[in-house]
Amino acid sequence: MLPENWEAFADVLARRHCKRSFVDMLVPVDVIERVLVAAAGAPSSRNSQPWRVSVVTGGVKQALADALCAEFDRGVPPHPGYANRLPVTDDVTERRARDAAQGVLAAKGIHRFDEPARRAHLRDNLAFYGAPVEMVFHLPGASPPGVFLETGLFLQNVMLGLVACGLGSCPQFSVAGYPDVISSVLGLADDRVVVCGLAVGYPDESAEVNRFHPARAEIDEYVRWHGAG
Repeated sequence: MLPENWEAFADVLARRHCKRSFVDMLVPVDVIERVLVAAAGAPSSRNSQPWRVSVVTGGVKQALADALCAEFDRGVPPHPGYANRLPVTDDVTERRARDAAQGVLAAKGIHRFDEPARRAHLRDNLAFYGAPVEMVFHLPGASPPGVFLETGLFLQNVMLGLVACGLGSCPQFSVAGYPDVISSVLGLADDRVVVCGLAVGYPDESAEVNRFHPARAEIDEYVRWHGAG
């Protein structure tokens, strides 16, 4: 029998999905702080707690968005500090990626062959979808894969904590495509690797794009039971 608080926990998990439109409302600093403190309970090897977060708001957030968009407008190719996908993937993975991308575009009313609109959508990502808060997660430059895993655990805690507070978010590897710009605007040391951005705010639930949920795999697609009777 499931514990009585399972439904509340499962609801938070279910409500966590990418939000790409936000209402014009500031997020209280104390709410962000409480989420980050709670999220820091994530496990890490030898309790190293390697993650670092830059919380960017106001004029600095706008300056960062302007600088990132300027690089994009100049046609500078993204150059992230690490790879976030396998060099070769299977048909199932490619289908999921294609369906998710097309679903977002359709929810925003963008035709798949409308190149200017598709480019504007990519640019909007670098403007953090108009969110009032952008978080930038970064690590030491020599971090091995295990350290990225630990940061992912922390990041998931952050996203779930935001949902519990009525907030929405969207993790953004695209922002990590211009680490030199981020380091310059935020004053990060040269040896830091930018893991991702996270757009944060109160989601606009009237926006169609925020109602899009990409299909998830059935449990039999990713779980194999050994010894279960």
